[in-house]
Amino acid sequence: MDKYMIERIFLEADQILETKKTIREIAKLNGVSKSTVHKDLKERLLELDKEKHQLIAEIFKEHIEVRHIRGGESTKRKYLNLS
Repeated sequence: MDKYMIERIFLEADQILETKKTIREIAKLNGVSKSTVHKDLKERLLELDKEKHQLIAEIFKEHIEVRHIRGGESTKRKYLNLS
């Protein structure tokens, strides 16, 4: 891995650990695709820092557990704004 890639991976990891933002939010913040962030944090981070990878995995698990709630809230806001 080149230096830029390693710096990007650690930047994304630190942002998620500090803010608990979603993959989509981190991708938009850094100007990369969701797929890139996902691959960086699910695969590449494991090679670089196993402890951070485990912490990130726990945050992703939390996101998965509440995504149906967040989706419902988003839909509710959408239809309330149409009125």
